[in-house]
Amino acid sequence: MRPAGSTAAVLTIDLDAIVANWRLLAGRVKSGQAAAVVKADAYGLGLDAVAAALHGGGCKRFFVATLDEGLALRRLLAAAEIAVLFGPERADAEQFRASRLIPVLNHLGQVEVWSALSRARRDPTAPLAAIIQLDTGMSRLGFPPAEAARLSTEPERLAGIAPCLLMSHLARAEEPDAAMNREQLARFRTLRAELAGVLGACPASLANSSGIFLGTDYHFDLARPGAALYGLNPTPKYSNPMAEVVRLQGKILQVRCVDSPQTVGYGATRVVTRPSRIATVPVGYADGYLRSASNQASGHIEGVRVAVVGRVSMDMITFDVTDVPPEATRPGATVDLIGGPYPVDVLAADANTIGYEILTGLGRCYRRRYLGGGNATDGGA
Repeated sequence: MRPAGSTAAVLTIDLDAIVANWRLLAGRVKSGQAAAVVKADAYGLGLDAVAAALHGGGCKRFFVATLDEGLALRRLLAAAEIAVLFGPERADAEQFRASRLIPVLNHLGQVEVWSALSRARRDPTAPLAAIIQLDTGMSRLGFPPAEAARLSTEPERLAGIAPCLLMSHLARAEEPDAAMNREQLARFRTLRAELAGVLGACPASLANSSGIFLGTDYHFDLARPGAALYGLNPTPKYSNPMAEVVRLQGKILQVRCVDSPQTVGYGATRVVTRPSRIATVPVGYADGYLRSASNQASGHIEGVRVAVVGRVSMDMITFDVTDVPPEATRPGATVDLIGGPYPVDVLAADANTIGYEILTGLGRCYRRRYLGGGNATDGGA
């Protein structure tokens, strides 16, 4: 980690925008109920600050991926409902129980672990809460139909377990016309009906961020938005309904005057074809600014677009600032790298990836500045 200094880039995170996005999404859900997915350090934006803002804004249910994330969130939020997507192993099941974390049970082995822990307690009459995940087409986590059927025909497997939610995950929700969405919805409804004899009127959850926009058929009792909370577009075919959350700014270190046939950067991948001014900014792939953005991405200086020229290196990128007035490109001047006219999703497209990778890869090398959620704060490096 490089220390934040006078030339460090600054990542500004609007906590009020995150809360507003959560409220917008919850308001679109038929039941009005939405959790918040804050795994991977709240998509790279800082679990402590983001979760505290969401909780203060009314969100009481959270999803994380791992036990360690769940423990960190429990230390922050004593009363919140926290679900852990990866579920328990035998060695850590007691930590789940002691910290009041709700495991997502993805296979029969995890059901066995959770049931055994519950039945071994001194008060076996009080079952332990758990979420049951069904695999309706992702082929990733969750009970496939054959294993789900065993829960139905062998209800004793759930002894000591109180299922509080039945969930699945959509694979192509950002593509509203994809037939797979309707197929997964149908499978989920079928499996839910088959398990009704065991689970009773257990609440259900299918919609992620994009799933919320597929319509009320996908909403069930709880939505689980993640990416859209952080400003990524859940409806890629249409304009982004979410408020912008992040802005990344870097400072110019040096400006070079070059002319043809000079080249810029490693590999000489950009040949200068006119008298040009090239500005160097101390941000690179070590900071999560992807190498695949080389010769593709852009920034903005006082609203003027400046193209990335040459390869992104470990801790530097170079911009063609020829069309920007020289007084605006002196060392120390600011370049907008993400935000405003160049949102995360556009950078992601230019880097041939998705906004999720951009956000989670931003790293902790930047000085973080939080807006909202109380008072503006400087999160340091």
